[in-house]
Amino acid sequence: MSDNLSVPSGPGRPKDLAKRQAILQAAKDLFLSNGYASTSMDAVAAAAGVSKLTVYSHFNDKETLFSAAVVAKCEEQLPELFFALPEGVPVESVLLNIARGFHHLINSDESLNLHRLIMTLGSQDPKLSQIFFEAGPERVLTEMERLLQRIHQSGALVIDKPHNAAEHFFCLLKGAGNFRLLFGCGGPLSEAEGEAHVREVVGLFMRAYRP
Repeated sequence: MSDNLSVPSGPGRPKDLAKRQAILQAAKDLFLSNGYASTSMDAVAAAAGVSKLTVYSHFNDKETLFSAAVVAKCEEQLPELFFALPEGVPVESVLLNIARGFHHLINSDESLNLHRLIMTLGSQDPKLSQIFFEAGPERVLTEMERLLQRIHQSGALVIDKPHNAAEHFFCLLKGAGNFRLLFGCGGPLSEAEGEAHVREVVGLFMRAYRP
C-alpha cells in the first residue's frame, strides 16, 4: 500500500473533531469518485482544507482512513444507539428502527457506489475487501448478534443462533431490490414501498422467533 506514513501525536494531544469530520467526508467523496488507488492522502488533505500532517495525525495511513470512512458511513444510518434495547420499548419497535436505518443505508447512492467500487477492487487487492468487510458488514452483524442475544435472554424471542438470525435479518432486508440497484437494472423503492418492505421483513422475523 502507498501513502504509509505515521505521525504520532503527543500524549493527550486533543483532536479537532471538525477537521476529522472534514477529512472523513473528503475521503468518502474521493474514494467513491476516484477509486482507492487514485486517492492520495495529499488529495484528501486538499479537499478537506487541512494540511497533510493533520490528515496523518488523525489517520496513520490510507488503509486506516478508508476503514474509518466506511465505519463513518455506517454510523450515519446505524449509530450504536440503534442496537440498544431500552427498557419498556417493544422488541418489534427496536427491530423496525434498525431495519429502516439499514434499508436506507444499503440503498443510498454512496453505499451502492462503495459496493461497486469494492467489487471492482476486490479481485485486484483482496486486502481492501477484507478492510471493507470488517469495517462495515461484519461490524453491523456483530452489533446485531449482540442485540439478538439480549433479546433472547429477555425471553421476548427465542433465538438460539443469534449470528445466523442476524444474517437472515439483513439478507431479507436487502432482498432482490438491492441487487437490482447494484446492477443498475431497477430503481429505488418509493418511501411507502420501502416502509412496507421493512415492516414485512420484521413481521416475518418476529413470527419466526416468537416463543
